[in-house]
Amino acid sequence: MRRYANLLAVLALSTNLALHAQTNELVIQTKKLGAEIQPTMYGLFFEDINYAADGGLYAELVKNRSFEFPQHLMGWKTYGKVSLMNDGPFERNPHYVRLSDPGHAHKHTGLDNEGFFGIGVKKGEEYRFSVWARLPQGSTKETLRIELVDTQSMGERQALVAGNLTIDSKDWKKYQMILKPGSTHPKSVLRIFLTSKGTVDLEHVSLFPVDTWKGHENGLRKDLAQALADIHPGVFRFPGGCIVEGTDLETRYDWKKSVGPVENRPLNENRWQYTFTHRFFPDYYQSYGLGFYEYFLLSEEMGAAPLPILNCGLSCQYQNNDPKAHVAVCDLDNYIQDALDLIEFANGDVNTTWGKVRADMGHPAPFNLKFIGIGNEQWGKEYPERLEPFIKAIRKAHPEIKIVGSSGPNSEGKDFDYLWPEMKRLKVDLVDEHFYRPESWFLAQGARYDNYDRKGPKVFAGEYACHGKGKKWNHYHAALLEAAFMTGLERNADIVHMATYAPLFAHVEGWQWRPDMIWFDNLNSVRTTSYYVQQLYAQNKGTNVLPLTMNKKNVTGAEGQNGLFASAVYDKDKNELIVKVANTSATIQPISLNFEGLKKQDVLSDGRCIKLRSIDLDKDNTLEQPFAIVPQETPVSIEGNVFTTELEPTTFAVYKFTKK
Repeated sequence: MRRYANLLAVLALSTNLALHAQTNELVIQTKKLGAEIQPTMYGLFFEDINYAADGGLYAELVKNRSFEFPQHLMGWKTYGKVSLMNDGPFERNPHYVRLSDPGHAHKHTGLDNEGFFGIGVKKGEEYRFSVWARLPQGSTKETLRIELVDTQSMGERQALVAGNLTIDSKDWKKYQMILKPGSTHPKSVLRIFLTSKGTVDLEHVSLFPVDTWKGHENGLRKDLAQALADIHPGVFRFPGGCIVEGTDLETRYDWKKSVGPVENRPLNENRWQYTFTHRFFPDYYQSYGLGFYEYFLLSEEMGAAPLPILNCGLSCQYQNNDPKAHVAVCDLDNYIQDALDLIEFANGDVNTTWGKVRADMGHPAPFNLKFIGIGNEQWGKEYPERLEPFIKAIRKAHPEIKIVGSSGPNSEGKDFDYLWPEMKRLKVDLVDEHFYRPESWFLAQGARYDNYDRKGPKVFAGEYACHGKGKKWNHYHAALLEAAFMTGLERNADIVHMATYAPLFAHVEGWQWRPDMIWFDNLNSVRTTSYYVQQLYAQNKGTNVLPLTMNKKNVTGAEGQNGLFASAVYDKDKNELIVKVANTSATIQPISLNFEGLKKQDVLSDGRCIKLRSIDLDKDNTLEQPFAIVPQETPVSIEGNVFTTELEPTTFAVYKFTKK
């Protein structure tokens, strides 16, 4: 009997030892705070791809509002007597239309605008119609009827709402009216009838929801801007990547054309118009209505540091092999002056040339610009030889501004290995790294920054997303691996100062690139699981890194670490200890969080756990099911300084405890 009891004791001990061996003990050193986490650590990158600007974030509902598309009436249907004119009041947008009497009592003159994949309107919401108009033939009054219509309606009337507008001046003048639809429609049409017998000229025909983000008239779509603000971004990079370069230099993004009165901002061809013939949108242009002033204002209103990116004299290298497509180094003066003038626009006194432009637009206070990026995904010797004169000029005139350079389009390889030493030689402040990579890459990169040179420039992980192999669409597993990878960004906050997922937006009918962080149609939007990963990091970034190890090694998904990735931070403002753990394995992982180094008087309160998980790894949120996978918060209990739990398979968790 004694022998049997001893055998049971041995078995019990071995079982306990086996269970203990299976527990993943994560040790968090709380005694000494690590690297400071920059306020800019987690942010947003905006590019006008997938109809992200016109037809998306920019709330204008009229396509080709100034008749400046190369096909001047693209987006419009005309009837009756409509003429295209080219001597309008705005120098950069000279075209307008003339509506004249059709010459028969039972004929009608007017035009319809299709909007961007239709014009989405909501019942009871107010929409501000505006137009610049005049009476060219000396009459004293002419009338227009403005309608929002459902062209597919089976009702007695197509109009969702209609109103009359009186034009009463021979001089160009802005007219406005409010339209309030009686029903919701995702694809209505704007219709303008000439209802009197005279002639009316129309220019810059516009329709905005009154309820824009922060109520700005030339404003942003509220749900999309709110989604950005809800992340609590620390940095906002704009106006894009490849569109900064342009298909050619004539169509690069020119910030100076994007400021000043919106009616006089010229049309620009979108670089993405010609890129993807398998998803081709020949009507993809930029109105510049969403310009640098609006980007700076959005940055300010979100509490994010603005990070504008400027052209370095190179057009898109993917699309141009001829050296003549680029600006010679000796001819860069105007481009360099553009950079200096931008700093003046953002920060200059109201008495300076460009500071006055900002003030005249409604913002006399400076925007507090601290960063500027020169170039996007350039590569080869062409890039550093052009970047260098920019750096010299900016350092001389504005030594307070931090300069962002680039390591090219790849996360490793020949161009990457060439450009990093060049960025060090030129002493840029940050290097912008891009990586759109498959699952295997993200699983292998948990320790990517652990051995980076701490003496050189800092890292800006400026564009990244997990592109599933054979699954180039949004799905939960990709978001999980992004969360795992980001533990390495956080652990290395001494060298990684910024990180932004890309791309940001995509219209469900106008996308050319995926995955993307936020999807939308004309009335609704959905935040993907990748969005929630970014939000969880940004809202729980803390102020300082805390060392976290398992068996005295960083938890990077390495062999023997059971698919776990982890990082820890301390928030000195909230007195919180925050641990992020991604379980990328297909099995439950018992874990313990051991908070070592606490003072005797420190007591950890029961905390909170926020989890993002899905059993179906290919699933994501959709417009039809926007909340299919969202973070779930639950209270958790801790005993002393050790918290034990079981983390479900393929789950990302954030654990938060407050020191009392």
